[in-house]
Amino acid sequence: MILKAVSKLKWTKPSSQARQFSLTITPPVASCNTITRNSSSLLDDFTRFCYQRDLPRAMKAMHAMQCHGVRADSVTYAELIKCCLARHAVEEAKLVHNHVLSGGFEPETFLVNILLNMHVKFSLLEEAQVLFDQMPERNVVSWTTMISAYCDAKMNDKALELLIFMLREGVRPNMFTYSAVLRACDSLIILRQLHCGIIKVGFESDVFVRSALIDIYAKLGELRNAECVFNEMPTRDLVVWNSIIGGFAQNSDVDEALNLYKRMKRAGFAADQSTLTSVLRACTGLALLELGTQVHVHVLKYDHDLILNNALLDMYCKCGSLEDAMSVFSRMIQKDVISWSTMISGLAQNGYSQEALKLFESMKVSRIKPNYITIVGVLFACSHAGFVEDGWNHFKSMKKFYGIDPGREHYSCMIDLLGRAGKLQEAVKLIHEMPYEPDAVTWRALLGACKVHRNTDLAICAAKKILNLDPQDPGTYILLSNIYANSQKWDEVAEVRKTMRARGITKEPGCSWIEVNKQIHAFNVADSSHPQIDKINKHLKHLIQKLVGVGYAPDTNYVLQDLEGEQKEDSIQYHSEKLAIVFGLMSLTQGKTIRIRKNLRICGDCHTFAKLTAKMENQTIVIRDPIRYHHFQDGNCSCGDYW
Repeated sequence: MILKAVSKLKWTKPSSQARQFSLTITPPVASCNTITRNSSSLLDDFTRFCYQRDLPRAMKAMHAMQCHGVRADSVTYAELIKCCLARHAVEEAKLVHNHVLSGGFEPETFLVNILLNMHVKFSLLEEAQVLFDQMPERNVVSWTTMISAYCDAKMNDKALELLIFMLREGVRPNMFTYSAVLRACDSLIILRQLHCGIIKVGFESDVFVRSALIDIYAKLGELRNAECVFNEMPTRDLVVWNSIIGGFAQNSDVDEALNLYKRMKRAGFAADQSTLTSVLRACTGLALLELGTQVHVHVLKYDHDLILNNALLDMYCKCGSLEDAMSVFSRMIQKDVISWSTMISGLAQNGYSQEALKLFESMKVSRIKPNYITIVGVLFACSHAGFVEDGWNHFKSMKKFYGIDPGREHYSCMIDLLGRAGKLQEAVKLIHEMPYEPDAVTWRALLGACKVHRNTDLAICAAKKILNLDPQDPGTYILLSNIYANSQKWDEVAEVRKTMRARGITKEPGCSWIEVNKQIHAFNVADSSHPQIDKINKHLKHLIQKLVGVGYAPDTNYVLQDLEGEQKEDSIQYHSEKLAIVFGLMSLTQGKTIRIRKNLRICGDCHTFAKLTAKMENQTIVIRDPIRYHHFQDGNCSCGDYW
């Protein structure tokens, strides 16, 4: 039995007193007494107007037919309904509904199904259900239309319930039914039951069903199952390729997504908008600018596709290529709130806060209403530029001007802004005034500010709050231990280390990635696995010697405080981003931007190292960490040393 979780539900047949769906709407014509045309002429006119998609005249003719008791055939009414849908003419559609079902007339199931679909397309789900309940005969199209409607409305339980009733009435689902109802699966148990039912009735080889199975397995994070369904297919089309590539890209398994894309191309399939959107998402995840730029060439043939342009914009922003992002944004003929929000957030995260705020003003002039994410980007810009007054103004006005209630992300940005500006007590006050219980992200914002402004007592308090909410956060343990060590509180240091050992917590090793000739090279702290590591270390030592000559001094405050002086310097010397920078200098042509992505926030010593290296080597270096992007050029960073 499929769907045991809902199999105990009972189906109640509609009673003869089931309420009729009828709407009284004043028709847009004169009274029936003024109409003298004969029935044949009326029918001919009505048919002609319907096929010509002349809605106003078709409606007048239909009213005249109503007065004379004349009816057209189901196909002609279907044409009129298509016309109503095309023009989104809801009121006219309701008149058609009343006419077709008036006078006790029982139309063919084919026509009622079209009426049913019409109500669904107009989001009149309650009216559609009433019509469905009144149908004397329901076929697979009727059931599938309603199941799909409830799936689209995210009413998953109702969709699954209808499938049970459909089976009990002896109506056999088809491939479209299963493709629709699979979207209602929000648990692996129900999905497996449905999958078994699909195999039992022999639809497992249908391309639409397979594609839906891949989509839902991927949505539930079951990528191996999705891949199994894909690999079992004897033949594949572009829809299925898009499903599997999109599934891996959405689950951040971007390496496999890109491998599948290459397999698809080798299989002879040309990428469409859906493929390119998924591949751009994968490029964004790994900051693969070279591959993303190649994909851009294919995007040009779909130049007016808004979703694809937004994905392209996001890719350039998250790869730190702001010139390319602005070029795409300025050429976009159509821009929606996602386009504006992506560009504002991209500028802010890349350190161009003033440009982000100017763009926000342009957005308001264009009459595009900001959304929740837009304001997060605006407050992020204020936070990372130290614009306290601007930040407060935007925060206090978001509800009044845009109807947006401040959420956790907005409060975290404000706490970060106040903390960075040294207004720690104001930040604490805002935390206590939040309508939400502060989460770990909120306290981390305060902890970062305390670290910058060396407020030890408040830092310890914030760190303890974080560890109560997230006991497995290694970064906070390390920071708390270093705070105690700097204050010579060795007993507390020992207690923190003891807790870490007891809970099996270790510091996440730093890792940096750099793309060279379309290949990703990964470096861990003190890495020895790279085939050129000896050359890299030799080059790094030589570079550090040169930098020391212009004032560089290793900052050991960013090392765990249980090492001696020279050990501390050796530890920070081999941070992963330093290795990646040197490899970039060795491998890329002079003048080509070195782009690095790393898993941990950049430390102060590496930040100084990157600034001085960029100046000495006359090179641009872009480093993307989990918090923001740093553009190093001519001895300066886009963050203004405020990160």
